[in-house]
Amino acid sequence: METYESVLLVKPEVFVYKIPPRTSNRGYRAADWNLQEPTWTGRMRLVSKGTAVSMKLEDKTSGALFANCPIETYPGVAVEAVTDSSRYFVIRIQDDNAGRTAFIGLGFGDRSDSFDLNVALQDHFKWVKNQEQIEKEKEAPRQELDLGFKEGETIKINMKITKKDGSESTSRTGKAKGTSGVGILPPPPGVANKIAPPPGQLKPSPVASPSHRPGQTEWGDFTSAGGQQAPQQPSPQSTNSNWVQF
Repeated sequence: METYESVLLVKPEVFVYKIPPRTSNRGYRAADWNLQEPTWTGRMRLVSKGTAVSMKLEDKTSGALFANCPIETYPGVAVEAVTDSSRYFVIRIQDDNAGRTAFIGLGFGDRSDSFDLNVALQDHFKWVKNQEQIEKEKEAPRQELDLGFKEGETIKINMKITKKDGSESTSRTGKAKGTSGVGILPPPPGVANKIAPPPGQLKPSPVASPSHRPGQTEWGDFTSAGGQQAPQQPSPQSTNSNWVQF
C-alpha cells in the first residue's frame, strides 16, 4: 500500500544561521550567533510519510529544497533547543545523496511559531507510539479473562429473607444443628401443668377442709369487684321444702 506525504506544519518565514562548533556540553546559545544577519531566509514545511517525519527548508518563491532535516525522535539530536531563547533551535541537516550531515541554527520571528513546532512534533511522535502499541497487540492479542465455572466448581449463596413482621432470616441448605426437623418446639418445663382444662371438663372441687374458707377454690379466693366476698346463694332445699329432690 502506497503511503502519502502529509503536511503537519508550514511557516512562511524562518531564518538560518551558521553556528560555531560546540565547545562544551552546556548546550548551544543563540547569543553566540550573528542574529541580525541570517545566512538564509525561506519557508519551513514539516511533513510526515507514515511514521517518518522531516523538516524541509525551501525557497519562498520557487519551492526549491535548501536543506532537509530527518527527525527520528523529539526531543533528540535532530532538533535541539538553545539554552538562552525559546525561538531558536539547532537542527541537523542531511544530504541524502552524499550522506553528509551538518548542524545549522534555525530561528523564528515569533515565539508562537516555535511553540507550534514543538506541539506538531510532540503530537506526531505520540501518534507513532500509539501505532506501535497497536501493532504489538495484533501480534500478541490479550487473553480474555475466563469467568466460567470449571468442572466440579460450585458456588454457595446465603440469602436474607424478610418475614411479614419485618424480621430477617437466613436461608441455608440443610437442617439446623440439634433440631429434629419437625419444626415445633416443646413447651418449657412446668408450663403444661398450669394450663386450665377446657370448659365442661372441670372436676368437682374436693370437700373443703377445716381451713378451707367459703369462696375459696383451688384457683384462689374469688371476691366481688368491691373487694367483698360474694354472698352465698341459698340452696333449693332451704328455699322451698315442697320441691322433690331427685
